[in-house]
Amino acid sequence: MKVFITGGSGILGQYLNSELSRKFDILTQYNSNPGNCGKYNSVQLDLLNLEDLGKAVEKFSPDIIIHAAALANTVTIEPFTPKYVYDLNVGVTEYLAVLCKAKGIKLVYTSTDQVYAGDRGSMLKENAKLMPLSIYGETKLVGEYKVINTFNNYIIIRLGLLFGFGLNHSRMHFDNMYENFRNGKKVRLFTDQYRTPLSVIEAARIISSLCEKDIKGEIINAGGKERVSRFEFGGLLCDLAGFDKSLIEPSTMDSVPGLAPVADVSMDSSKLDNLGISRLNLQEAFKETLRH
Repeated sequence: MKVFITGGSGILGQYLNSELSRKFDILTQYNSNPGNCGKYNSVQLDLLNLEDLGKAVEKFSPDIIIHAAALANTVTIEPFTPKYVYDLNVGVTEYLAVLCKAKGIKLVYTSTDQVYAGDRGSMLKENAKLMPLSIYGETKLVGEYKVINTFNNYIIIRLGLLFGFGLNHSRMHFDNMYENFRNGKKVRLFTDQYRTPLSVIEAARIISSLCEKDIKGEIINAGGKERVSRFEFGGLLCDLAGFDKSLIEPSTMDSVPGLAPVADVSMDSSKLDNLGISRLNLQEAFKETLRH
């Protein structure tokens, strides 16, 4: 089976390259930073150049497109404009949906827990109220609508808070937190935001497994098994890695200017269980991440 991956040099994309290349014939796309794409069959192109994107898809003729590329900052979009974010997160998604419909390609679209309302309880199912508070969450939700309104040969995966070590140039909050703990520096973590964290290693495995399933027209939550605050998350990391928990400074979301105050977007991911896709508990996922 042939799989085309957008955002192949991103945090998730590089793990997708490694995981999916074990089972599938992949073509992975990157723009300015190749990351690990050079190790695999890859193509350099700007996704906003829709003509070049279409030509790359036409030439490779994939069975599945995994659309993992997005501008994902939930605090600020600088130096980008709202139009740029919309064009990348929504426009490219719509273009790919239309292209997939025309070519008979399945589209796997990575969305986010940030599409949910953060004040409607915990362990939310896929039919819970949607009310994104950031431009990232808003554009990812509009992207979902573009896919759903175009055709039925799709899987939308709402990913929980991803954690792990970024590869090459890519970095995430986990990298900074881990390095600060290791160097004996204080880390401020929210006590008032709850998520279901998922390791980026597991996210790639889950997406790979979903590509092998004969399913379509589905929205699927993909979060970890446990609902924890970021403060609790940091505490567990300290316990397992042998860091000093006194380095954690409790903080609240209102201490970060411009941050969307999403209190609880923890997700019920039992659909994955029903599909026979297993997940590690958080402690096991931490251990795997630290070994990686």
